[in-house]
Amino acid sequence: MTKRDRKVPRREFLKTAGAAAAAGAALAAPQVIPRGVLAAEGKPGANERLTFGHIGVGGMGGYHLGDMKGRADRGEVNIAAVCDVDEGRLVNASKMAGPKADVYRDYRYVLQRKDVDAVVIATPDHWHGVQTVHACESGKHVYVEKPASCTIEEGKAMVAAAAKNKMSVQVGSQGRSEPGCHAAITYLRNNMLGKVDKVTCWHYESDIDRNPVPDGDPPRDLDWDLWLGPMRWRPYNPRYLHGVFRWLLESGGGQIRDRGAHVMSCALYLMGADQQGPVTIEAKGTAPTKGLWDTALNMEVVYTFKNPDWTLVWAQPGNKPPKGDQGHNDYGAIYHGEKDKLILYGGDGGTWTEKKARDYKVPAGGVEVYKSPGHKEDWFAGIKTGKKTIMNIGAAVATANLTILGNISFVLGRKLEWDPVKQEIVGDELARRMMSRPQRFPYHL
Repeated sequence: MTKRDRKVPRREFLKTAGAAAAAGAALAAPQVIPRGVLAAEGKPGANERLTFGHIGVGGMGGYHLGDMKGRADRGEVNIAAVCDVDEGRLVNASKMAGPKADVYRDYRYVLQRKDVDAVVIATPDHWHGVQTVHACESGKHVYVEKPASCTIEEGKAMVAAAAKNKMSVQVGSQGRSEPGCHAAITYLRNNMLGKVDKVTCWHYESDIDRNPVPDGDPPRDLDWDLWLGPMRWRPYNPRYLHGVFRWLLESGGGQIRDRGAHVMSCALYLMGADQQGPVTIEAKGTAPTKGLWDTALNMEVVYTFKNPDWTLVWAQPGNKPPKGDQGHNDYGAIYHGEKDKLILYGGDGGTWTEKKARDYKVPAGGVEVYKSPGHKEDWFAGIKTGKKTIMNIGAAVATANLTILGNISFVLGRKLEWDPVKQEIVGDELARRMMSRPQRFPYHL
């Protein structure tokens, strides 16, 4: 693989996008942006603006790019690069980002750029671990979409890479930065529920592949090898992407990993359990019987925590409470205390809680809880000051581990024991093997 294979000059790219010739055409050197506008190593650019590269620009990646473009238009940040393995998505991203943003198919060339301070990673789940580690090793701060990792091994590597290279990593479980979550945690921390010994999550079932199609050739505008990345090679099938990758255990993990990364992130946050971890995990559920998608359709996972003792239950569909007064009740969690209970609806960008918590005023001498200025703003502060972000990589890996362990228990059909200090499965060799998996060269940790 050469740079000529992966770097696309923006002007020529926009002229020839969609043509087969463009994919293999000779490619020119990157654009040069005037010094002082972009950041240099260890030094932000004009007006202290951070410079970003965007890796994965479809779906949530497109949302993040649009958000950053608005900030760039206000003179708050710079966008230096956009990257995606799908040419159609690159066309849209390049137009959105504007003429100062270079276009890439391979994320590694974004990481080589010394003018890029940080990257926003919104690729499919199976890429999160590898790209985050490589970004940290390249001296880039990272905002990566949830779930943080696909395996226990990946999570450990991400935490280690961020710490070793002193990079700020924020994971896109943004519920912790929502006002509703702040109201709920303030309510709990001021003992309005008494001791909380159980948290029950609910969520609708995973999707099913009702119309399987045979394998075939990938579209000419898609780099299939790069899309697969660290996963084992397999023939192209449209039921693997885009978006639907989350319904396969290898590349996604179902609802428990998709929205579970939001709902259970809030649960660990409210319970002060980012550093605690469960000691047992037991899952049951039903797997699909047709098509490529293999994640659990319905599912219940019970996590038991010790010192302090409490239980977390992930259930799809679970017992849905009445609809709240601010939005849907499709998913969320109920916090069961000795004095009362509280519902936290949602858990992602749409997170709200009951009126009693929203109206609660902290009394004199009460517990004031940090209020995020916004999920990206919290990350920017982490980059500039070194403070731990609200959904830092350690907290995000703790959440991802819950989802990974739930799926391992579901696949094996048995209860697991977990050592939260060593972060290892205990006494089950087959389950221990599933804590990691081989990764394809050269897309590996």
